[in-house]
Amino acid sequence: MNSADLVVSSTTCLKEQTYFAVKRCFDVIASLIAIILLSPVFLITIIAIRLESKGKAIFTQERIGLNGKLFKLYKFRSMVTNADEILKEILKKDDVLALEYRINKKFKHDPRITKVGRIIRKTSIDELPQLINVLKGDMSLIGNRPYLPREIDDMRPYYAQIVKTKPGITGYWQTNGRSSSTFKTRCKMEAEYSKEVSLATDIKIFFKTFIVVFKGL
Repeated sequence: MNSADLVVSSTTCLKEQTYFAVKRCFDVIASLIAIILLSPVFLITIIAIRLESKGKAIFTQERIGLNGKLFKLYKFRSMVTNADEILKEILKKDDVLALEYRINKKFKHDPRITKVGRIIRKTSIDELPQLINVLKGDMSLIGNRPYLPREIDDMRPYYAQIVKTKPGITGYWQTNGRSSSTFKTRCKMEAEYSKEVSLATDIKIFFKTFIVVFKGL
């Protein structure tokens, strides 16, 4: 490597370090303010979930984080408590839904979602507990989807690039064809985000998120 290449490499490295440092500061400040301001929403949501169905209001699940490290993700529970068992039954008995899940890793009309769950999903309220993950450093406000460990094989050949950045509460996929993209298309989009990270891109995603949420109301 010649001197010119070293200069380019050092400059790139410094830019990335600056980017991640600024992003972390913003994550901590913004998530802390959001938790304080949205605390009434947290309380109302917890009460609504508990009134409709038995079980914990906060759902925890292992997800893939930075560099492939697993962490516990927090969400408001939007499904019935035995959702995993029901999923296994659906995949076993319904070939059409099994094919849909194999392609998209989700159902367009998921029968496991509760009435309260549909409301909090439509408004993205179910994602709010992830602000705690952001404070802890497991996640960022802006990033890729926090994937499940069982999805690793399906993420290839994009897995290695995707895990170079922290997963986010919102991100490029969520604000660009969230409901219409297949799993592979989603992975490709998120790998491109991880490759071309920038504050300008994150700012666009941040404001576009509000537009997407309001359009869905």
